[in-house]
Amino acid sequence: MMAVAAAQKNREMFAIKKSYSIENGYPSRRRSLVDDARFESLVVKQNKQTVLEEARSKANDASLEECIQQAKGEHVPAEQNVELQDAQPSLELPAEEEYAPVESFETEATIESRAEQPPADDEVPTKNDYGLTEDEIVLANAASESTEAEAAVQGAALVVRLKEGISSLGRILKAIETFHGTVQHVESRQSRVEGVDHDVLIKLEMTRGNLLQLIRSLRQSGSFSSMNLLAENNISVKAPWFPKHASELDNCNHLMTKYEPDLDMNHPGFADKVYRQRRKEIAEIAFAFKYGDPIPHINYTEVEVKTWRSVFRTVQDLAPKHACAEYRAAFQMLQDEQIFVEHRLPQLQEMSDFLRKNTGFSLRPAAGLLTARDFLASLAFRIFQSTQYVRHVNSPYHTPEPDTIHELLGHMPLLADPSFAQFSQEIGLASLGASDEEIEKLSTVYWFTVEFGLCKEHGQVKAYGAGLLSAYGELLHAISDKCEHRAFEPAATAVQPYQDQEYQPIYYVAESFEDAKDKFRRWVSTMSRPFEVRFNPHTERVEILDSVDKLDTLVHQMNTEILHLTNAIQKLRRPF
Repeated sequence: MMAVAAAQKNREMFAIKKSYSIENGYPSRRRSLVDDARFESLVVKQNKQTVLEEARSKANDASLEECIQQAKGEHVPAEQNVELQDAQPSLELPAEEEYAPVESFETEATIESRAEQPPADDEVPTKNDYGLTEDEIVLANAASESTEAEAAVQGAALVVRLKEGISSLGRILKAIETFHGTVQHVESRQSRVEGVDHDVLIKLEMTRGNLLQLIRSLRQSGSFSSMNLLAENNISVKAPWFPKHASELDNCNHLMTKYEPDLDMNHPGFADKVYRQRRKEIAEIAFAFKYGDPIPHINYTEVEVKTWRSVFRTVQDLAPKHACAEYRAAFQMLQDEQIFVEHRLPQLQEMSDFLRKNTGFSLRPAAGLLTARDFLASLAFRIFQSTQYVRHVNSPYHTPEPDTIHELLGHMPLLADPSFAQFSQEIGLASLGASDEEIEKLSTVYWFTVEFGLCKEHGQVKAYGAGLLSAYGELLHAISDKCEHRAFEPAATAVQPYQDQEYQPIYYVAESFEDAKDKFRRWVSTMSRPFEVRFNPHTERVEILDSVDKLDTLVHQMNTEILHLTNAIQKLRRPF
C-alpha cells in the first residue's frame, strides 16, 4: 500500500510540474481559450527570440558569403563592398547606430512613432552583430533553401536614415546598381529624428542573395543611422504566420496539454492506465494524418459505445424542447441517414461526407485540445478539427476537454446548417493574421457563441452552443432563471471572463443567427489587421486582398454572380 501511495504521489508531482496551467499561474481545472492563446503567445515569443539569437550568432561567426551561397551569375565580389565602408575599418556596428525596426512607411506618423521607440529586447544588436531584423532572417532562410531560391528575384523596400544629408542617396543608388538591383521607387523627406538628416524609402527588385549583401554593406557604412528592410506589398512579415491553403493545416496541430489524462491529476482518466494508452493510440493516428488522406477508421470498444449511448439518449430527450430549430432539423437529417444511431459511434469520415454535401464543411482528426490560433484558422477553410477519442466512462455527461461525443452531438448538426456554417467560417477568417490580443477576443466570442450560445425563437430562449447541447446539466442551467442572460454584443462579449468547471453565470443571447453575423462583421471591421482576406472555395486557398489587380478580379467575379442572380429574378417575374 505504501508503494502504491508513493507512486500516486509521484504521478501527482509529475502532473503539477508538467501542467501548463500550473506553470502560468491559473488553476489547473480552469479552461479558457483566452488562456490557451495567452500561453501560446508566450511560447511563440520565446521561440522567436531563440531563432533570432541563433541567426544573429551565425551572422557573427561567419561572413554573409558563408551564410548565403553565391547567387548564380549574380554574385558581387566582396571587394566591391569597400566603397560603402567609408572610414569604418571595423565591421562592428557602433553603439550609437543601434536601430529601431520600422514596419511601415505608409504614413509619416508611423515612422516618427517607430523612431521614437527604443529597440525591443530581442532586437537590439549585440557587440559584433550586424543587426539582422526578423524580416532579414526570414529572407535569409528563404534564400538558403536552394541555389534557385537564392537567385530568385525579390521585391523589397528599404528605409535608410541618412546622417550626412541627401547627397548620400547617390551612393546608395550606386550600391544597388553594383548588386544588380532595379530601383522601382524613391521617396525622401527630412527626418525629425535627432542626428538624422533625411529618411529615404527605396523600393527595388534584386536577387535574394544580393539583397542580403546590399543590406550588409549599407549597415557597415557610417553615413547611415539605420537601415531596415520592409516586407513586400507593405505587409510586414512579422505578422503571425497563417495557412494560405487547406494543406497547410498540417502545420496547425499544436496542442494545449493541460487536460491530458497523463498530466492532469483531476482528469477522470488520470488513474486509468488502459484509458491513457487508448488515448495515446488515437492521438498518434491524428498526428499522422495529412491533407488529402482519408480519415482513419476507429474501432470503438463496447465501453466507448456504452458511453456514447448514454449521452445520445439524453440529447434525444432534451433537444426537441430546448435546442434551436436549426439544430433539431440537422439532428433529424443525421438520424434519417443512419449516421446518428445509438448502437454505434459515427465515424468522422461519414460525418465529413455529410457536412461537405450540405455546407461544404469537412473534418480532419485532432489529437486533443488545440491552441486557439490553430483551431480558429481551420474554420477559415470550412474545416473543423475534431477529436476521435471518447470521454472516460466514469464521467459520461461531462468532460474537461473536447471529445468525439462533444464534437458529434454538439458541433456537427449546426455545421450542417448553411447560416451557422457561414458564421463559423467568418470567425476563422477573422483570426488569420490577427494579433495575439485579438485572437484572445475572438476565442472568447467563439466560446460564448459556438460553444455556449443561446438565441431567441418565438419568444423563447433556445440553445445552439455545442457545450450546452452535449452536456445536459449546463443546458438546463442555461435556460433557467439561475443565470444572467445578456444581449449578444461582440465588443462586450469579447472581454467577458469565463471558465468551464462550473456553470457559466452569464450567457449571451442572439436575436437570430443573422443578427449575430451582422454584429460580428461590424466588430471585425474594427480589428487592427492591415489587410483583408477571402476564401476561394475553388482552390481551397485564402487570398490576401492587398493589390488593385486582386480586387479587380474579385469585382469581376462578383459582377458575374450578380448578373446570374438578376437573370434569375427576371425569369421568375415573367408571367406564365
